[in-house]
Amino acid sequence: MALKIETFSNAKGGNSFFKALGHPLSAPLAATLLDRLRGMGSVAVYDPLGMAESFCEFYALAELNIRAVYVQRLEDVGKTLLGMRVQPVVELPQSDARALLVTAFDAARLVDHIRHLLPAGMVVMSLDEMRLPDAMLTNRQRYLDPLNFATNFGFLRDAAGQHTRIVTCDYWSGLGAARPPTVWLRLFDSAGGVLAEWQDTIPAPGASLIVDSREVRRRFNLGEFTGSLFMHVLGVARHDVVKYALDTFGDDETVLSCTHDANAWPSDLFAGLPAPRDNERVVMWIQNSHPVAIPAGAVGLNLMGSDDIRYVDQVIPGFACYALEVAALFPEARWPQQLEVQAGRYFVRPRYEVHVKNGRSRIAHVNVERNDLPADPGIPAMAPYLGKGYILPAPVLPVAIWRSAVQPTPMSTAQHDLPIAAIVYDASGVEIARHDFGCLQRSESVELDINALLTEQGAKLPSRSGHVELVYDFSHGGSADGWLHSLFRYTHNSSGHIAETSFGAHVFNTVLTYKNEPQSYAGAPPGLSTRLFLRLGDAPLDTMCHLIYPASTPWHAHSDTTLSLFNRLGEEIAQRKIAIPCSGSLHWRYSEMFDAEHRRQAGQGAYIIIRDVTCRLFGYHGTLHGEQAFCLDHMFGF
Repeated sequence: MALKIETFSNAKGGNSFFKALGHPLSAPLAATLLDRLRGMGSVAVYDPLGMAESFCEFYALAELNIRAVYVQRLEDVGKTLLGMRVQPVVELPQSDARALLVTAFDAARLVDHIRHLLPAGMVVMSLDEMRLPDAMLTNRQRYLDPLNFATNFGFLRDAAGQHTRIVTCDYWSGLGAARPPTVWLRLFDSAGGVLAEWQDTIPAPGASLIVDSREVRRRFNLGEFTGSLFMHVLGVARHDVVKYALDTFGDDETVLSCTHDANAWPSDLFAGLPAPRDNERVVMWIQNSHPVAIPAGAVGLNLMGSDDIRYVDQVIPGFACYALEVAALFPEARWPQQLEVQAGRYFVRPRYEVHVKNGRSRIAHVNVERNDLPADPGIPAMAPYLGKGYILPAPVLPVAIWRSAVQPTPMSTAQHDLPIAAIVYDASGVEIARHDFGCLQRSESVELDINALLTEQGAKLPSRSGHVELVYDFSHGGSADGWLHSLFRYTHNSSGHIAETSFGAHVFNTVLTYKNEPQSYAGAPPGLSTRLFLRLGDAPLDTMCHLIYPASTPWHAHSDTTLSLFNRLGEEIAQRKIAIPCSGSLHWRYSEMFDAEHRRQAGQGAYIIIRDVTCRLFGYHGTLHGEQAFCLDHMFGF
């Protein structure tokens, strides 16, 4: 029952057509278009670009009185579409339909090609009837240009003493945007109804963009709400992905957590949803990303490696937000078991919340599970050239305060086994411990306690912190596809407050390239530089950052890293230089890195850009409320 829409291709990137169909402003225009066609009595469809099937997934085109379907490609002739045998468009003159729908945007040229074939009196309409206003388009000449649809969904809640804040900055001005972008926003409630709609212009190049649920509630005189925030950034350059940090916090320190952007492309599958412990509830938020309802029985869960899929027996309206209790489908599931999400391309990467009986909670997200990857024999073969190859780095937080744990998570349908090892490094880049997972089977879910591993192997962390790297290890056999993922969980020793985050492996810091690795945000691989965004918590919160310098092969002995502090308007306040050893890390706090005067000048809404042109760093950020509550997630770059 998955939607027949193309959302993302690893070869071609994100697809704009489904965004154009499902944009909140386009959906009512599509309804008007269908009403006009219905009023014509009889309709023929011309589908020159193969877009009609996707259109039908969102809108009831098949309910019209369709007399014939025509195509341009001879390869498509004879296929069935809308219940009819497809005909070549040269047969259009024989049509008795009163109207012709051309299922394409920018259709003028396509219509010109067939104008001589139109029967007398036939009215021509196209998907251009549901275009966004020109003022919202970056490229008016090519409607489906990805830059016209720099959109994403955020989770926004202000209820029961809990609040949310979405934070990013204008990185498009630095990529060539002529002026700071404008952001169009629509807030949907949990049932998909519209709570608020507004448009804000980012005030200066590089300025912060902050959406605080408390301010939204005051601005629009709203009651308590939980729902989806649709964001459309207008006037972008080069980068159509809207990245942000998402903080959840409460009226007391028991609620403090963070995650990040929703990944703008709905997927067939997601994975890495953790089962609860005995004292926990896990709730996954399904944010319907389309204007059409998710049917009952269309999405579901299964334990990783099991074919027992249990479906959600609930209709979820368009743009609605639904809280799925994992225990409602799998009451027997317990950590460290993990679940796979059968999503059917109905929603973007979902967040989940873990509620502990003592009142503390945390938020994180699952990841896109690839269903287009085969096992790659080239990965073990490349070891003589790429050394450790794919690396998945994560912090080992100061062991006197936190416990750090690792849970490998299968993240592609090709991963029937995971041949991996964990290597622990101290901050200076010296290997101090190693754990051989062997060749984990898909259905095996294990937790590795890093603190216990250090104790068992008599390893010391002289600097109190370090990092762990998951790498492929084929000494026990097995296969790999390069899509290695893991969940990392951190527990505060005294308060029991927990944070967790998950991510995937990359090749780091080597000049050789392999299948688009080392990945680069700004151009072709190899990506050998760093530009990371560090959002800063407002008082009374402090901010911590854990920077890691992973290297697949030996690289520069130390990083040459600049930390630039900016105020909310994007004005630079101060800089600090740091040097991280290769294969090492640095754990630091905002309150210690920048003095009180610089922090005062930066003020609320400040942020830090971490820049290094000599190497690629990977980073994690979080905030601290005193010494009892904290949050942690990986950072984003651009």
